[in-house]
Formats: sequence, structure tokens, C-alpha cells
Amino acid sequence: MRRIFSRGFSVLALCALSAPSAFASTANLNDFPLRVHIVQNANHAHYRYRTLDWVDGEGRAVLFENSQPRGFDYGFRCGDRVLPSAGWETYPARWKKADRELEILEPQMGKPGAFNACDLKVEMKELVYIRRNGQVEEEPAVKFKQWMDRRQYDPEHGKNEPLTGLPVPVEEPPTSTPAAPRPDAPTPQ
Repeated sequence: MRRIFSRGFSVLALCALSAPSAFASTANLNDFPLRVHIVQNANHAHYRYRTLDWVDGEGRAVLFENSQPRGFDYGFRCGDRVLPSAGWETYPARWKKADRELEILEPQMGKPGAFNACDLKVEMKELVYIRRNGQVEEEPAVKFKQWMDRRQYDPEHGKNEPLTGLPVPVEEPPTSTPAAPRPDAPTPQ
């Protein structure tokens, strides 16, 4: 009887330690200094006995590191769905393998302070992905950084919402002086 109990307890302990939410719920947010904005995501859920087993998929996102935006394509296989960011929302992240694998934390719905961890295999880009009018578009990272600076948007440092209502710089039309009449041109009557 003792042998059966100890084996059963060992199996339960092993399952609890290997569950993604067991690690993630105790994660220290200070260990995740980067921020990731999921722009686009497609995933496929796999079930076993009518219970979600794992999810795999791919997508596009923006990484904020050292106050610089960088776009990337990613693929994943996790214990739960990866959801696109709502609005300007970003997820805490850290590098597992520089420029190859990121670990992100997604909040667990209905459990404040609890997170699910997911590893993203990434391919870094020199551009940024943005959503505009329901479409995903590419933009040079330099241009997006200028926009971030104007709007004081830096999710890595707690500036999670861009400032709105700022005056838009208006380019004034070039001032032109009327051209002098050519000497050989006919004069208007």
C-alpha cells in the first residue's frame, strides 16, 4: 500500500511541476523586462478527451527592447492559446535564446496575478508590424520609433498608452512668388 501511495504521489508531484501554469503563476515579472505586442496570430487547438491539450500556431508581433521597436514573425506550441494584443496591450517577455526564442507571459483569465508562459520561436525583422484599418501593415522601425517618441509611448518603461490629442504638425505650402514675365512672352490685354 505504501509503495502505491508513494508512486501516486510522485506522479502527481511530477505533473504539477511540469504544468506550464505551475511555473508561470509563480513567475517574477521583474525577470521579464521586455514587452511584446502581438499584432496577428493564427492558432490551432488540439484536444484530448474533450480537454485542451496544446495549441500551436504562428503570427507577427513587435518586441520593445531598450526602447526600440523590432518586428518579428513567430511560431509556437504552448499549453494555451496565444491571443492578439488588445489595443496597446503588451505582454511581459524575456529572451531564452537571443534573437531566436522569446518567452512571454499571458495573464490567466479570471485569475488576477496568474500567468501562462509560452515560448515563441522568432525570426527578427528590421521593420515593425502595425494594424491599420483592420489590416496588418509593415512600417520602417525608424518611422515607428519617431511616432513613439512624439506620443511618449514606451511600454518597457510603464508608458503603456500613447498620448492622444497632440497637435498634428501641418506642413505649410511653399510660399511662391509670381514668376517674372518673360521678355519674349506676349503681354495680356
